[in-house]
Amino acid sequence: MKTGLRITAFAAAVAATFGTAYGVGKGVGPVTAGEHETAGHGEGGHAQEAGEARDGHAGHGTPAGAAAVPGGLQISERGYTLDLRTRRIAAAGERTELSFAITKDDTGRKVTAYRTEHGKQLHLIVASRDLTVYRHLHPARAADGAWKTPVELPKAGGYRVFADFTPRAEKEGLTLGADLSVAGKYAPQDVPAASRTAGAGDGYQVRLGGGLGAGSASELTLSVTRNGKPVTDLQPYLGSYGHLVALRSGDLAYLHVHPNKGGPGPEVSFTATAPSTGTYRLFLDFKHNGAVRTAEFTVHAGQSAGDRPKEHGH
Repeated sequence: MKTGLRITAFAAAVAATFGTAYGVGKGVGPVTAGEHETAGHGEGGHAQEAGEARDGHAGHGTPAGAAAVPGGLQISERGYTLDLRTRRIAAAGERTELSFAITKDDTGRKVTAYRTEHGKQLHLIVASRDLTVYRHLHPARAADGAWKTPVELPKAGGYRVFADFTPRAEKEGLTLGADLSVAGKYAPQDVPAASRTAGAGDGYQVRLGGGLGAGSASELTLSVTRNGKPVTDLQPYLGSYGHLVALRSGDLAYLHVHPNKGGPGPEVSFTATAPSTGTYRLFLDFKHNGAVRTAEFTVHAGQSAGDRPKEHGH
C-alpha cells in the first residue's frame, strides 16, 4: 500500500552560509510557556493533520517579501537559541554524552514545555560535514530543561547538530543548528555517488525512483525489499511508516518530513520540492522486525537520482 509524503520546502533558492555563533545568556530560570511535561517522551499524537509536513520550518515567521532561511542554518531564531554545551568530543569512536538546552530570548532561561510531535518532544540529528555520518537521536529532558543523550561518532572532523522541536508556546516549529567537532586526524570524503539503490543491512535494500526537482514539485518513490522480496509489513516508527531527513551538500540546509497515514509498504512515495539546485543527501529511517534501519541516498536537484557522476571537492 502506497503512502504519500509531501515536503513543502522553500519557494525560492537561498544561498546561506554560517559560522560558529553561540549567543547564549546566563540561565535565570525555566520557561514553562504552558502545561509542564515530564522528561519522558510521549508516544502520542501529531501536532499537525496527516498530509501536512514540516520542512525544517524554513521561513516560519518571515516577514512578507523577506527571503526564507532554510532550517538548521541558524543557532538562534524567533527568540530561541540552541545552547550546545558539548561542542567538542575528545576522540572518534568514543561514547560520550551530548548536553544542550533550548533557551528563550536573551535571558538564557531554559524552555521546559514542548509539543509532542511524531511521538517525541525533540528530534536531534547529528551529521558530519561531508554527509557520510548520520545519527537520529532522541535525548532525555530533565525537569530544568537540560537535554542529554549518548552518542558515538566514528570519525574525526566537523559535524552539525540539528534540534527539531516546537515549544508549547508556539504553533510552528523550529530547527536550530550548531557546530560540533571530533578531535583527531581528519580525512574528509567525497559525497557518496548518486545511486538508485541503497543497502540497510541484513539483506535489506531500498530502491529510489523518480527525481528531485529544484523549485518545483517532483515525485520520489522508496521501495523496501529484503533478500529480493518486497517488505509488506513495515512497522510504525515515530507514528508513521517512514521518516525522512534531507540535507543539502555544502551548507547542510535541513528538511525534515514524515509520511501521511497509510502503509505498511513496500513503497513509500513523497512529493518533494528542493529549495535550490545542488546535491542532497536523503536519510530514510524505517522499522521492520523490531529494528530501525536507515537507507542513505545522494540525489541531485533537477536531475533523476543516479544520472550525475560523483562530485568531488569535500
